[in-house]
Amino acid sequence: MASTPAIATGNEALSPRQNAVLESALGLLVEGGERALTTAGVARAANCSKESLYKWFGDRDGLLAAMITFQSSKVKAEPAASGARGRAVLAAQLAGIGANLLKVLAGDVSLALNRLAIGQARRGEADLGQLLREHGRRPIETRLSALLESGRREGLLDFADTREAYRTLYGLIVRDMHVRLLLGDSLDGEEPSKRAAQAVDQFFRLFGTEENTGPAPERTGAGNERTG
Repeated sequence: MASTPAIATGNEALSPRQNAVLESALGLLVEGGERALTTAGVARAANCSKESLYKWFGDRDGLLAAMITFQSSKVKAEPAASGARGRAVLAAQLAGIGANLLKVLAGDVSLALNRLAIGQARRGEADLGQLLREHGRRPIETRLSALLESGRREGLLDFADTREAYRTLYGLIVRDMHVRLLLGDSLDGEEPSKRAAQAVDQFFRLFGTEENTGPAPERTGAGNERTG
């Protein structure tokens, strides 16, 4: 698999031109499926040379990894104002990243990538599924887990295992939405921001402290859980 700045750090390391190429590649995937995603096809759609594609992204797996990283980079929270702290600030950040997650998962690109990965798995292949885990889900887990851990340090949240707390929050946000969409169901006008805010409120009912009394006490092993 190719190793490139795009795969290592996300689309922040890419130029606007390279981001535009990834958008073209994602559009090809949605419109034509796996067969349409060739270096020649991407080069034509993005009006660039195949040599540039190889230079920027490496082989086809490198291009796929960059496309997935590009998508997952959209799932992020807006930075809090300097010095801003407290439950309301944390809740707003979690709800923001949750709403972005729902928008990305409900998009044609995410559905096309996941359907393709499922089809590969049925054929005994798992390359795309692995790329989705490593360059899609894992960075999102890392970002959300970092927010959860900051909330625990502030004394706003009380949980013993970061990964389990993350999985609970992810489940509250996504629920069965992605499965429904993959099966051809519709969202029936569900508002991502409202749904994410509701999920965060439910999460605080499970793991929130009644009052912010300062940094949470140290636990044996706390902070050593895997988040990647």
